[in-house]
Amino acid sequence: MEARQTLSRSARLRPRNSLPGSPPESWRARMDAMNPWLIAAAPALPAAAAGLVAYGAVHPRSQLFGRTICRTNSPRKLALTFDDGPNPKITPKLLDLLDRYKARATFFIIGKHARECPELLKETAARGHVVGNHTDAHPNLFWLKTDQITVELRCCDFSIKTATGSPAKWFRPPFGFRNPWVIPAAHALGKRVVMWTLIPGDWRATSSEWLIPRIAPIAARAQRRLASGASHGVAATGDILCLHDGSHRQLNADRLPTLAALEHWLPRWRDLGLEFVTIDEAVRTPAV
Repeated sequence: MEARQTLSRSARLRPRNSLPGSPPESWRARMDAMNPWLIAAAPALPAAAAGLVAYGAVHPRSQLFGRTICRTNSPRKLALTFDDGPNPKITPKLLDLLDRYKARATFFIIGKHARECPELLKETAARGHVVGNHTDAHPNLFWLKTDQITVELRCCDFSIKTATGSPAKWFRPPFGFRNPWVIPAAHALGKRVVMWTLIPGDWRATSSEWLIPRIAPIAARAQRRLASGASHGVAATGDILCLHDGSHRQLNADRLPTLAALEHWLPRWRDLGLEFVTIDEAVRTPAV
């Protein structure tokens, strides 16, 4: 009876809208004050997470999903890279153009194309250029799992090794897309991942006049970095330029605007004092 009376008194003291075991009124007031923020923030959390994933997957200088090479280690070093070859229609002309300016480059090749023209790939390596892995069939790796990514890299490596005698140690993901498994899969095969600082969209180019101004940032940045380093002793980095000598869709793609744009810029870059390097040379220490 006494316990029942005590419970009855406790119930009378408790506010009508509270329940046994509920927090004190002051706590509830704080929680109520927080609720509008929580309600407003809750929908934003998935959007923020999606934005972070998109940044990690797409941005060329993102290190979210693993370390990549996206700059050279000296403002005097310009790394020319070419994706989606080999291309019988363009690559031989490109090799001759690079020879003319004593420029070495890195070619990220597609395995299925390499099997169509292994002699061209062999010649590319023989001329002092570096051959990199760009997967076997150029899929969007963002949607693939580790075992699928590994198969793409291994098949491309087989084509490279058949033509040149050794597999690639550099890898560039198609479209630059990554997920949390891409870089670990490449590392497991002994490869480092290479991105870029400038990709001018030369696969869309219909003329050199369209493409030439889109490559202009290379010269502008080189002038600025070299001047800054000379006046302040500041160590700076250089650019990695991503161009295309082929297409992932088919062999014999038209990349003549890319050739013409390089005809324009190579002598100008040389006159600025830039050195054309492979990715190996781009990260070699000490920097010069």
